[in-house]
Amino acid sequence: MRRLRRLMLLPLLLAPLLAHAGVQLVVDGVDDPLKLAVTSGVDISQYANRDVTEAQVRRLYSQSLDQARRALEPYGYYEAQVQGQLEPVGDDWRVTLHVQPGVPVKITSVNIELDAKAAAIPAIGRAKRAIENLNGQILNHGTYDSARDALSAALTANGFLDARLVTRRVEVSRAERSAVVRLAWEVGPRYRFGSVHFEGSQFRPGFLQRYVPFKSGDYFAQEKLLQLQQALTGADYFAVVNVLPDVNDKKNGVVDVKVELAPAKRTVYTGGPFIGTDTGVGVRAAVERRWTNSRGHKWKNELVLAQNLKTLSTLYSVPMPGLNQRSFNYGATYRDSDTDTSHSKTLELVANETRQWYGWVRTIGLHALDGTFTVGQKPGESDTAVGVEHGRSNLFYPEVSLSRKWGDNPLFVRSGWSLTFAARSTVGSLLSDASFSQVTAEAKWINSFWGNNRLILRGSAGATWTNDFTDLPPQLRFFAGGDRSVRGYGFQSIGPENSYGRVIGGKNLLVGSTEVEHYFTRRWGMAAFVDAGNAFDGTDYRPKVGAGLGVRWLSPVGMIRVDLGTPVHNPDEHGVELHVVIGPDL
Repeated sequence: MRRLRRLMLLPLLLAPLLAHAGVQLVVDGVDDPLKLAVTSGVDISQYANRDVTEAQVRRLYSQSLDQARRALEPYGYYEAQVQGQLEPVGDDWRVTLHVQPGVPVKITSVNIELDAKAAAIPAIGRAKRAIENLNGQILNHGTYDSARDALSAALTANGFLDARLVTRRVEVSRAERSAVVRLAWEVGPRYRFGSVHFEGSQFRPGFLQRYVPFKSGDYFAQEKLLQLQQALTGADYFAVVNVLPDVNDKKNGVVDVKVELAPAKRTVYTGGPFIGTDTGVGVRAAVERRWTNSRGHKWKNELVLAQNLKTLSTLYSVPMPGLNQRSFNYGATYRDSDTDTSHSKTLELVANETRQWYGWVRTIGLHALDGTFTVGQKPGESDTAVGVEHGRSNLFYPEVSLSRKWGDNPLFVRSGWSLTFAARSTVGSLLSDASFSQVTAEAKWINSFWGNNRLILRGSAGATWTNDFTDLPPQLRFFAGGDRSVRGYGFQSIGPENSYGRVIGGKNLLVGSTEVEHYFTRRWGMAAFVDAGNAFDGTDYRPKVGAGLGVRWLSPVGMIRVDLGTPVHNPDEHGVELHVVIGPDL
C-alpha cells in the first residue's frame, strides 16, 4: 500500500520537470530586416508553439544571446551587443532580446580580375559594375553573393562555358569597420554555336531550321536558346520542346544544340455554349488542324450559332518561320448579324500577311466583301417599315493594322496595356460600289493599386471619309453602345439618325471608359464604371453617358464580367441594361 502511494505521488514530484509551456520571443532595438534575421537566427524562436521544460528554456536562452550576435554579421554588423531577459508569463515563458547593432562594416574596396574582352560584352559588363557599385555600401553577404553569382551566370550565358571563379575573398577588418572584396575569374575561350539537331519532328528536313534565331558560328548565348524554345512552343506544333546545348561534348570552341520534340495532338476540336448580351445565347464549334502537311500549314474552321449572330469561317495559314515570324493567311467568313439597329448578311474573303515588326504585330491584306444589309430597323420590326434603309455592298479594299500588348499575367492582369491601329481604303472605286477611307484606334490600360484594386481605362476612336455613306455596310459604319462600348445602352443602339429618327451609324467614333474593380477574394470582386461616347458625323459630337456596377469572377474558364448599366442625364433613355462578357482582360 505504501508503494502504491509513492507511485501516485511520483507525477506530482516530476511535474516541475515535465511542465509544458511555449516561448514568446520579443526582439527590440532593430527593425526588419535585422529584426527578422535575429528572430530566425535563434533556436529558441522554434518553441513558440512547442512544449519546453524550464531546463530547456534556460539552456536555449543562454545560447540565444550569442546566436543573435552572429545572426547580424551577414548584414555587416560585427560589433552587435545583445542583452536579454527571461521571465515566466503564466504557463509560458517570455524571452526579450535587447539588440544594439553598433556601427556596420562598409565595403571600402572592390577588386575584380576579369578578361577585358569578356568585360566588354554588355551583359557581363553590367554584372561587373553591379559588384563594383557595392563599394561604399554596408557589407551585406546576401547582396554580395547574389552579385557575384550573377557575374558567373552572365559569363556562362554568353559563351564562356569554362569560366572559373579562382579567387573569392571578403577581408573584414573589425577594428577599421571595413571590408575588401577580391574576386578573380579565369574565363577561358568563348564558345560558338555549332549545328542544331531536331529529334522527334513530324516535318520535312529544313523546315524547323527557320525557327533557329542564330547561325552556326555565332557566339553561344542562352538568350538565343530561350528564343528558340519560345518560338517552337508558340508554333503550337509540339507537346514537348526541350532545347539542350550539348555542353558535355563541346570541343574546339563549338557547342552543338539538340532539340527534343514530341508532336502535339494534330486535330483539335473545341466548342460549347456561350452567352453574351451583344450576341445572345449561342453555341460555338471549331476544328483546327495544327498542321496539314510536312510544311507546317495550318487550317481552322469555326461555326457560331447565336441569337443575334451566325458565322461560318475558315482560315488557312502558311507559316514562314524566321526572325519576323511571318505568316500568309487566306480566309472566308459568312456572317449573319442582327443588332438593335441593323441586319446584314455578308460574305468576306481575306488574304493577308502578318509578321513581327519592331515589337508590333503588323498585318497587311486585301478584303473582298459582298452582301445585303438594312439599317435603322428596330428589334422585332419588319424590314419594310418606314425609315428602314436597305443596301447592297460590293467592296474590295486593302487594310493595314498594327497591334501590340503586354500584361504581367494572361489570366488576371495586374499591370498591362494593349494598342491597336488600323487603316483601310478602296483604291478609287476599283471593283467597289463606294470609295472610302477609314482609320481606327483602340487602347486599354490596366493597373493595380492599394492591394486588391484595379483601375481600367479604355478608349476607341475612328474616322471615315467616303463619297457615298449609304453604300457602306454596318461593319464599316460606326455605332456605340454595348458590352465593350457604352454600357447602359444596347449593342450598337446609339449613333447618328436619319430623318425618320432611326439610328443608321456614323462616319466617326469616340468612346472612353473608366472602371475601378475591388476584389474581396482571389477570384471574386465588384466593379464600378462610367462610360461615355457616341458615333457622329462631322463635328456634331454628343456623347452618351452610362454608369453602373458589376460583379467579377475569375472562373476556371476565364474572367466573367456581369454588369448592370443605366443611361445618365438622358431623358430619352431609362432603365437598366445587363451586360455579360467572358474573356481575357487583354
